[in-house]
Amino acid sequence: MPEISSFLGIRITMYYSEHNPPHFHAEYSGNRAIVDIMRGCVIEGALPGKQLKFVLAWGEMHKDELLENWELAKARQVLKKIIPLV
Repeated sequence: MPEISSFLGIRITMYYSEHNPPHFHAEYSGNRAIVDIMRGCVIEGALPGKQLKFVLAWGEMHKDELLENWELAKARQVLKKIIPLV
């Protein structure tokens, strides 16, 4: 699973050939969540409150890039790194 960003101890990844809706995976300290890109909400799993806020804010700021990576992943092409939250 390619890592597309990492910040504040949070790892953001996206699988190739995933199912809809477009989403990304976030992991922090053993906690995992799947985040719907378009709706900006967790669709599976959970993260601690503060880290969840960071992930959702980052996802909103980079929605276009995430959707572009979603299309690349579906086509099994190399995913682009996305600027981390600082």
